[in-house]
Amino acid sequence: MRQFMILFSLVYIIDYAQPLEKELTIYIDPGTESCFYQNAKQGESIDIEYQVIDGGHGDLDITFRLVDPNGRILLVDLKKSENSHRSDAEIPGDYRFCFDNSFSSYNTKTVFFELIIDSEDGDGWGSDEKFDFNAIGDNENYDIRIEDVQQIINTMRDHLTKVRNLQELIKSSEARDRNVAEENYFKVNTFSMAQLALMIIVGVIQVIMVRSLFDDRSRVHKLWKNLNKGLQK
Repeated sequence: MRQFMILFSLVYIIDYAQPLEKELTIYIDPGTESCFYQNAKQGESIDIEYQVIDGGHGDLDITFRLVDPNGRILLVDLKKSENSHRSDAEIPGDYRFCFDNSFSSYNTKTVFFELIIDSEDGDGWGSDEKFDFNAIGDNENYDIRIEDVQQIINTMRDHLTKVRNLQELIKSSEARDRNVAEENYFKVNTFSMAQLALMIIVGVIQVIMVRSLFDDRSRVHKLWKNLNKGLQK
């Protein structure tokens, strides 16, 4: 019974120690703006990190805005490839996160972003509901205190959150690097094909011009002959 109660307490703490996390990869068409809404309570912290992983044959940049429920702009990034912000929710309500690609006329941008909503003190406890640990059993004597367990769980949560954020950042960086490599591959192939076509055209023209010098029946030869007569007159 004692082990069951301790396990129940740990599960309860872990459940309340989880902050709200959202991860999303979005496509923003040229000349458009995409906005998302997330509710936050007063005193909670808003962490958002974004990265442009594909520029659609254009620059890896996007304009970002964070707007509070009253319509006041809290943060603005103008044409940046990546950034991270942390802001405290001073008023409760729906906060708006906007990614603006209206400055681009042809290129669709692919943006990965991660949003974390957590309490200001970082303990992850709900403000409206509490758990009475004394109700587990007044006659039970425990070797560790509930506060110590809570501190350990919070430390584990912070470390796991950092590890997960780092893994997501590495994954998005790898996707962006792959897109950059594919974009460079496309540009090199396009330039090479254009250069090859130009060389073939120039070579054909040179062959025709050289053959026209020795072929009296050639149209090019007659053209050159008439041109020379016109210049002589």
